This record gives sequence, C-alpha cells and structure tokens, in this order.
Amino acid sequence: MSQEKVDRYKREKANRKKIMKKQRIMNVVRKCMLTVAALALVGWLGYSAYDTYEAGKERAVAQVNYDAVVTYLNGLSE
Repeated sequence: MSQEKVDRYKREKANRKKIMKKQRIMNVVRKCMLTVAALALVGWLGYSAYDTYEAGKERAVAQVNYDAVVTYLNGLSE
C-alpha cells in the first residue's frame, strides 16, 4: 500500500464511530421521511375515495316556502 492509502485508512479508522453514527442517523431520517410520504399518500388516496363515494350519493332537496317573505315585501311596498 502506498503511504497515501495508509494515511487515508488511518483517518477513516479514527473517525469510524462518527461515520457510522452519521450513517445510522441518516438511515433513520430517510426511513422517517419515507414513512411520512407513504402516510400522506395513503391519506390522500383515502380522502379522494371518500370524496368520490360521497359525490355519488343522492342529496336531499329542501323545499322552502317564501310566502311569508313575499307577503312582508308586498306590505312594505304598499
């Protein structure tokens, strides 16, 4: 091995604990981000499916009797 390789190996060996700790932290962060993205995707799909289901239902129609309002407005204009 050349001296450069030996020096590089010694530096890596000296910092191995820090390097491994950083890799573990990055793996945890990556897994958390993927979990959040997957949950968001599942939530969005669920909401879209529910919205589609609700849109297909028939809505109740309400009848409003405006006779009292019309009578009141006619009384004001007289």
